[in-house]
Amino acid sequence: MSRQIRDHLHTLYRLPAYDFPGPDEDTTDLPDPEAHAWRLTSDTYDADEEWTEAFARFCAAVDTTRVRALIVGAWKDSYEEDPTPIIEALLAARDRFPALRALFLGDMVGEECEISWITQTDVTPLLTGFPHLEEFGVRGGTGLELEAVSHTALRRLVVETGGLGAEVVRGIAASDLPALEHLDLWLGISEYGGDSEIADLEPILSGARLPSLRHLGLRDSETQDAVAAAVAAAPVVARLEVLDLSMGILTDEGATALLGGQPLTHLKKLDLHHHYLTEPLQDRIRKTLETEGVEVDLDRGDAEEDTDEDDGTVWRFVAVGE
Repeated sequence: MSRQIRDHLHTLYRLPAYDFPGPDEDTTDLPDPEAHAWRLTSDTYDADEEWTEAFARFCAAVDTTRVRALIVGAWKDSYEEDPTPIIEALLAARDRFPALRALFLGDMVGEECEISWITQTDVTPLLTGFPHLEEFGVRGGTGLELEAVSHTALRRLVVETGGLGAEVVRGIAASDLPALEHLDLWLGISEYGGDSEIADLEPILSGARLPSLRHLGLRDSETQDAVAAAVAAAPVVARLEVLDLSMGILTDEGATALLGGQPLTHLKKLDLHHHYLTEPLQDRIRKTLETEGVEVDLDRGDAEEDTDEDDGTVWRFVAVGE
């Protein structure tokens, strides 16, 4: 079962998102450049303007030296064309963006392009080309590449996919990110390229290259039970404030392993929303953690089960797949 991303980003770098006007709209009364996260978008289908053309208009209309956050929205034919021209345009203009601290690539909702249809590419040059970025996010796993990097400024890294490739996970795990406080990976399902294994996550779980990490999200996984079991003994957990294992196929097996591991009472929040836990197990989690002041999200959300009428097989689904 596929579920769409229904909303564009509302904020980036704690700034409200603002849509840069289209080619036929007025650009004479724009807000202060540093006060918003600027979203630039084309149209996936029948675009009147290429994304790079919108970017050129943006650079002409806005004092880019004051821009702190950029959101790359849809680009033409994003279901088959990767954003290489967009990345090249951003890198060519990097000297015009000395204040840029946050960048998100691929802010598309399902009506524009479903998450696993978004064609991505190697995004490593954006991190190496913008060494002062503090936040970086990307949506879409098809064709996505991210090699191991050393980046001393990055504090927040978000990778949203319906299936995250093992090579990308390994690249992130091998990166030196001493300032990273927030890591959020949507692992997804094998049908859409989510082929990472627990061994690929082990460098992240050790925390050796992530001394500043306080928020870890390993979610939207069809193997969420195995992820939870690995997290139960992970050294990085001791320094976390937020642990997010939401959106995946988490059952009593995984939650029991999590509770049977190291104490989690130091956490500020444990996010398990969209789960497949029984009521007794949910009660156990609440009694174990909420009584110690931990905020626990056990909203079942739209987690659904289908049973095969022929053989009784139970099918469960992650929150975001196709």
